[in-house]
Parts: sequence; structure tokens; C-alpha cells
Amino acid sequence: MILVTTPTGQIGSRVLDSLLDAGDAAGEVRVIVRDPERLSPRVRARVEAVTGSHADPDVTAKACAGVDRVFWLVPPTPTADSVDGHFGAFTRPLVDAIRAGGVERVVAVSTLGRGVARNAGQISASLAMDDEIRATGVHHRALCPPYLMENLLHQAAAIRDSGVIAMATYGDRVLRTCATRDLGSAAARLLLDGSWTGQEDVPMVGPDTLTPEGMARVVSEVLDLPVRFRRISGAEYQASMRKHGASENWARALADLAAATAEQGFYGSAAPTTPETAPTSFRRWCEEVLKPAVLT
Repeated sequence: MILVTTPTGQIGSRVLDSLLDAGDAAGEVRVIVRDPERLSPRVRARVEAVTGSHADPDVTAKACAGVDRVFWLVPPTPTADSVDGHFGAFTRPLVDAIRAGGVERVVAVSTLGRGVARNAGQISASLAMDDEIRATGVHHRALCPPYLMENLLHQAAAIRDSGVIAMATYGDRVLRTCATRDLGSAAARLLLDGSWTGQEDVPMVGPDTLTPEGMARVVSEVLDLPVRFRRISGAEYQASMRKHGASENWARALADLAAATAEQGFYGSAAPTTPETAPTSFRRWCEEVLKPAVLT
């Protein structure tokens, strides 16, 4: 049996759709979901739902009973008092379930930067989560993307109204990207394949070699609107996150993340593209996802 976490999220929903599209090859599928009513009728008819949060040890233990493969993603919670505490609260129930027996393979969403990233906020917490899961000896694949294209959806209104893409990074340095659709497809392929063993990273780096300034030009061409890149400071980024409801710790960690990716280079040109795992180009994503979000 396969267990899917975050089944209504951007990535988890794509994993689930791909598994259901595979029909009998997927076997039985179970999900952990806070609100089952958010599942589509198609999903509710095909999967077993365990209601609750996968940060709850009892919920995760119940959901993992009889499961041999798990898709694992820690959902971002900007209101969390502590980034490390947030990741730890989700990781410990999975570790306990693995040690209880049954779970053989875990496919998790992680990040580039292993062995390189330092003081990188949520990135550091995610990599530490991988280490804790791997210490159980479970077969493990960490899907490792750089900057997610979907992050730009948070700026859809600013792009439409002000013609600005703002980031706390350098405008003239390559920033590798990945679309969540590719993460979903890669995760489903691994979950459907019961033959892999060991613990490995799976880089998920899209085919582009774009700087943020170059990304703004692509967005401008796709939307047929003038769009420019604006670099913001870490303090400005932190203040913006707090304004939108993030806790002090979460906002500070996001600023640390932005500084680390800008200065340490693990999301930059040194990261080779992996079109076999992340084929979606930034332009295609802008045409199919960002444009409708901005212009509606």
C-alpha cells in the first residue's frame, strides 16, 4: 500500500493524480488529510483517507499500518513558532512508524544543498529531516529541487499591478528552477517502482539557465506586459513575510534561506540541469500556470 501526505497540496495532489492514473499498478492508496471534503470526488472514491495531521503520532501510526511506501512532505506553516521545531514535529512520527516496521521506502521532497548549505533556514531544516529519516535505515529517495517556479504565484498581483518581480537575491546570477508538476511525476514514478534500494538524492533541476532578470524578461514576453526584477534586502523580505502573517522565527529563517541561496551558490549555475527528471521549462510554466494566475 502507498501512503500520500499533503494530498490536497500543490505537489501531493499531483502525486496522487499520477498514482490514480496508473490504475491497478498503484495498488491500494491511503492519504492523510486534515479535511477529507477537500478531496475531489474521484479521489474520495479511490483512496482510503485518514483524517488529521501527519505531525500527530497517532494519526501517522494509524496511517502507516500496512503501508510499505510513503510519499513524505512537510507542509510549510508560516505561523509556526520555530522552523526546526516544525520540521521535527513532523519527522518524529514518521521515524517512529518506520521503526515500528512495515514501511520499506520513503520518497520525500527535500532540496538541493546537501553538504553545502549553511545556516539556510528551511533548507537546513529539510536536509536535517532527511538525515533523521535515513538514520532508520529505510530505503529513501530525496527529491531535490532548487527554486520552485510556483513561488512566483505569490507575486501574481504585484506582477499584474506593478510589473515587478521582487526577490532577495542577485538579479544577474543564475537561479535554477523546478516546477511542482515535475516533482509530482517523479515521486509517483518512484512510488510505483518497488525495486529501488538504498538512500540517494534525486536532483530536480529544470532545463533553463536564467537569472532573475532573465526570468522577468520571459514573464514580460509571455504576459505581453512590462515586467522587471527588483532586488530587495533580507530585512525587507523579512518584514514582508511578517506583514503577511509569518512568525518572527519563520520570517527570519526565510531571510536566511534567501541569503544562503544567493551567497552559497547551490541553486546557481554550478547545479547541472536534469531534464530527465525536471523537463518543464520556465517559459512553458509561465504560459500554462503563471499567465492564467496573473491575468484572471
